[in-house]
Amino acid sequence: MTTPIISRRSALLGAVAAPLAGAAALSASPALAAADMKGVDTQVFSRFKLGSFEVTTLLDGVRPAGEPQKTFGMNVSAEEFEKVSKENFLPVDKTRFYFTPTVVNTGKELVLFDTGLGGDNGNIAKTLESAGYSADQVDIVVITHMHPDHIGGLATGGKPTFPNARYVTGEAEYGFWTTKGADNRVGKMVEALVKPQAEKMTFIKDGDSLVSGITAMAAFGHTPGHMTYMIESDGQQVALMADLANHYVWSLAYPDWEVRFDADKAAAAAARRKLLGMVASDRIPMIGYHMPFPALGYVETHGNGFHYVPASYQLQL
Repeated sequence: MTTPIISRRSALLGAVAAPLAGAAALSASPALAAADMKGVDTQVFSRFKLGSFEVTTLLDGVRPAGEPQKTFGMNVSAEEFEKVSKENFLPVDKTRFYFTPTVVNTGKELVLFDTGLGGDNGNIAKTLESAGYSADQVDIVVITHMHPDHIGGLATGGKPTFPNARYVTGEAEYGFWTTKGADNRVGKMVEALVKPQAEKMTFIKDGDSLVSGITAMAAFGHTPGHMTYMIESDGQQVALMADLANHYVWSLAYPDWEVRFDADKAAAAAARRKLLGMVASDRIPMIGYHMPFPALGYVETHGNGFHYVPASYQLQL
């Protein structure tokens, strides 16, 4: 019996023909119904352990915006802004804002830092429910500062969103918005949303203890009484930075770049250098209200500024 001789060309053609035949058979099968598009940002909370505490960041909303240099890097040239943006894979003409309140469960108290956008743009009560909490379980509401995206969720339908909570805010912050800043848009929101809770409110200063394990740290500049907080349990720490830096490149990496939302731009830059330098030196993780969700990361010194390193699994081990 003569063994057939198969050329290399014939073998290759045969190898190609087999999958093509399979593909033809598949194409003859009826198509399944297309899967629904799910959209982006379906995750609305992220939780990690910090000693005996649980810390949960909540995504209250996301907002796209154009012309970012009208907000960030206002004191640098368009050429420098474009160069930095491209080096960091960022579009020059668009940006995206994240709004991230944080819940700390100490085991004794449920503490909510900031209340989100409120109105039609945010729903802090619903986001809390997604994370397993109800608004009436919140024991303490901390207002880091009184910009609208931090106090908007204090009331829902004209009633307090957190009926069983007491409130904490900086003495200097409340004092400013109820006196010198009372007549502008923010002051009017403070009048409507914050002042009604004044009888339940504790006013704090730099270094004051909110509850055991949570300490206030002044970071004036973004607003006249802007506060940040150090959270510590069983020797583990995380710094809650609120609006110390509003963008992980255009503000955090370049702390001297001016930000439109900062009331005192020089003081805000000094606060960034001081507190970012602290967490970088001590290797303490941080939560930033406007950092990309889940808003948790680390800071390292880089040249004359800082570099943001998003957390991965370090705090979930």
